[in-house]
Amino acid sequence: MKWIILIGFLLFSVFGISQERPEEDIKVGLVLSGGGAKGLAHIGALKVIEESGVRIDYIGGTSMGAVIGALYASGYTATQLDSIFRTLDFNTLIQDDIPRRAKTYFERDQSEKYALTLPFDKFQVKFPSALSKGQNLYNLFSKLTSHVNTVEDFNELPIPFFCVATNIESGREAILDKGYLPQAIKASGAIPTLFSPVEINDSLYIDGGVVNNYPVDEVKAMGADIIIGIDVQDTLKMREELKSAFDILVQTNNYRTIDIMVEKRKKTDLYIHPKIKEYNVVSFNEGSKIIQTGVDEARLYKNELLAIAKRQKPLIRETIEKHFSDSLYIKQVNIDGNKNYTRAYVMGKLKLRSPAATSYKRFSEGVNNLSATGNFQDINYRFQKDELDATTVSFNLRESDSKLLLRLGAHYDNLYKTAALVNITRKRIITNNDIASLDVMVGDNTRYDFNYYIDKGFYWSVGLNSRYNTFDKNVSVEFIYEDDIPDDALALNQIDFNFRDLTNQIFVQTLFRRSYLLRMGLEHKWLQYYTNTIGIDENNNPRTVFEDTNYFSTYGTLLFDTYDNKYFPKKGFYFEGDFHLYLFSNGMYEEIDQYSIAKARLGFAKRLLKNLSMVISSEGGVKIGGSTIESLDFFLGGYGFKRINNNIPFVGYDALELRGDTYVKSILDLNYEFHPRAYINFSVNIANVGDRLFTTSQWIDGIDYTGYAIGASMDTFIGPIEAKYSYSPERDEGEWYVSVGFRF
Repeated sequence: MKWIILIGFLLFSVFGISQERPEEDIKVGLVLSGGGAKGLAHIGALKVIEESGVRIDYIGGTSMGAVIGALYASGYTATQLDSIFRTLDFNTLIQDDIPRRAKTYFERDQSEKYALTLPFDKFQVKFPSALSKGQNLYNLFSKLTSHVNTVEDFNELPIPFFCVATNIESGREAILDKGYLPQAIKASGAIPTLFSPVEINDSLYIDGGVVNNYPVDEVKAMGADIIIGIDVQDTLKMREELKSAFDILVQTNNYRTIDIMVEKRKKTDLYIHPKIKEYNVVSFNEGSKIIQTGVDEARLYKNELLAIAKRQKPLIRETIEKHFSDSLYIKQVNIDGNKNYTRAYVMGKLKLRSPAATSYKRFSEGVNNLSATGNFQDINYRFQKDELDATTVSFNLRESDSKLLLRLGAHYDNLYKTAALVNITRKRIITNNDIASLDVMVGDNTRYDFNYYIDKGFYWSVGLNSRYNTFDKNVSVEFIYEDDIPDDALALNQIDFNFRDLTNQIFVQTLFRRSYLLRMGLEHKWLQYYTNTIGIDENNNPRTVFEDTNYFSTYGTLLFDTYDNKYFPKKGFYFEGDFHLYLFSNGMYEEIDQYSIAKARLGFAKRLLKNLSMVISSEGGVKIGGSTIESLDFFLGGYGFKRINNNIPFVGYDALELRGDTYVKSILDLNYEFHPRAYINFSVNIANVGDRLFTTSQWIDGIDYTGYAIGASMDTFIGPIEAKYSYSPERDEGEWYVSVGFRF
């Protein structure tokens, strides 16, 4: 019995000693290579690594490897990363595609007129250094890493992390392991020609893959015992696979990378190389498939991963709650780097007031609007929350050196015919916040549009506009002569109608409630209508002048526009109200009774099905007062032209075919998107047009005019390209409309 007790005591002692002996606990370093869209395979491989129980102790990444690595190091799980990246629109992120609602009305007008914008300083055409500034990516990284925005040393993240960038001036490698995390990973992924270089501490950086696309030595130096590497780099392609200049550029960069990888692979204990040959660096639309390649390849090494996990002490990571609150309470805004643009200007473009509650979405939209001005090369910001969860936002801006821009566009429609647009825009002429822009339209009808604007942001801004419009149009004789038709016009079906309009305005305007634009001003308008078809003027030239008068008025405009697309909206509201009080005139009509013209438009857009959207709108206008002058009556008909004065599109009729001093009109548009940015359209519009409709029951006693149209459209970089066939039962005739390019 004593022997049994003694043996039991000895066994217990040995067992106790073995339990106190430290277990093996190896440190695992993770290397994530660059590879653009192919880097999404990192997420799939990380899912398998997590499932195997492997604890990652250090992470080093380059380019897309830096993006995935930084988010993983900051606390996200692989599953969370999978969910995040599957929902992103990478085309929007990469192209800095700024939502229309995020822009101020001035920026909307600029972006919806020109097909191409180029720097033109010293009257020399220059091309941008990159396709994108990467602002949307920066906004996304700032939101996703907001929970670690106080971390300056990346070794203090939940997993110590660094990323690699390239100093563009020296061509040397830079290890970014301190600073502001979103800025560091943006620099590491700044692919040349695709993204602009990123400035950090007075140095410019581009994609780290140029010098070190697989930082295995640097991860080893952090203290890793075992290296797991996920490599999504290209292999060399055969000649038949080199189908573009971009493919050739990537191939030349791969010569050096592939040679270096021979040695780097030997330093990797577990090398995972997903089968991503059929994808390229911009194959983001195939993200799900790429993520799955990472899963498939990592599972081949499941036993090895399980063996590594057994040599580690388990560690439960504190993961990030999926998509924390989107709300922000901004108590203070600090702005640095704005040498030429005032704080009021910057805050106005940001559509930001403090202290005030907002959201990450609205904040990002404001940042994008500031970026859309083109006045800032870099827009960096950082959130800092206090103990009451109030946020201070600190902006660090780098202004653009470019002051002169060359802009180009083109357009065709049935009224103005063919036009090429050349624009010169000059910034900071008199004050830091001003901009001058001159459009010259050359073609069948030569026109111009000059704007000078002093932008005060939220405060009252000041502007002036001068524009000249002209077109020639064959119209019916009744369009000119409603009653007494001259003898020399009796035999004619149509006469040539020449329209000339010179308008000069000076105005003040402001934004209120972040979305409403209020403008008030004074206007001078010279109108001239004439025909060369009939009559002889005082100089014995074939011409009859119907109008040649200067009109002077004061006016006010209220605009609210949340359409997501000007030409093919899928959601949003639109309201525009305009009131002109005509005070006096000079010219053919020397004396006029004061009269007013009021008009308004209201619209609503809604997506009905995935690819089907609807736009319903109504509008109307009325002349108030006793003047018998018909020059500013409402003219309805046609489609695809830019509205000026009271020329109103109306499908089913030719331009200017309907006329009156009062009109009401309603429209239903259906757009079916059968291919991205390609539509089949159906429209129906109804209207009543005539004189003094509101003094009788004519405007509601029935529908006088109807029109239907069906067509196809494409939303292109030069603007919408549209072809429509229309029909009106009252005329029993059809009309074709063709419109190409932005309307100007």
